[in-house]
Amino acid sequence: MRLPRDVSGAELAALLGRYGYRVTRQTGSHLRLTTLEGGEHHITIPRHKPLRVGTLSAILNEVARHVGVDRQTLVEALFGG
Repeated sequence: MRLPRDVSGAELAALLGRYGYRVTRQTGSHLRLTTLEGGEHHITIPRHKPLRVGTLSAILNEVARHVGVDRQTLVEALFGG
């Protein structure tokens, strides 16, 4: 499944709530998300609309690595497939 081209940073932050990520702070146009599931993990997401594909890909790679699934499985779980 291809990555969606129209996902905003705020939408991605909401979708990652399924994996225990919560916004812990916002500095300017960036959100800092933290999860304690599977150990503490932080990611930073720009609040841009839409996110660039490379940025979205890097964020998803990092989340997939922390959650312990491959990226394709994570993409299908978040965006349908």
